[in-house]
Amino acid sequence: MIKVICIGKLKENYLKEAEEEYLKRLKKYTNIELIELQDSNIDDEKIALEKEKELVEKQLTGKEYLVTLEIEGKELSSIELTEKLDKTFITNSNITFLIGGSYGIHPSIKEKSNFKLSFSKMTFPHQLFRILLLEQLFRSYKILNHEKYHK
Repeated sequence: MIKVICIGKLKENYLKEAEEEYLKRLKKYTNIELIELQDSNIDDEKIALEKEKELVEKQLTGKEYLVTLEIEGKELSSIELTEKLDKTFITNSNITFLIGGSYGIHPSIKEKSNFKLSFSKMTFPHQLFRILLLEQLFRSYKILNHEKYHK
């Protein structure tokens, strides 16, 4: 099973439609759950991260393989991400991806991370990044199943 935890909600309809489409496509291959947590909307970074940490911790069981999306994380190609997922599922049936809020992810959550993943050194809007992650997960399942999609 894959769980995607996101700080913040999608606002634009075109992003909601893209999310729905990728979730529908992914359900052919795996159980997937997407959890939206309230963005703290606080200007004080320390307080915001603390509030978001509390929300995230309620969603973690401690038994999942936690992948945090961090600019400082390791960059992987689509093939490498596919291989990482495939190897991880051998030893853990639950993988959780965490997309932090505008201030990122609380340091204590980062410490719990099993793998820190970066899509780029660039900063992306959190709402758009969610779609990028779902697309890459879909691409990985297409690759794993030797289906045409990835080029």
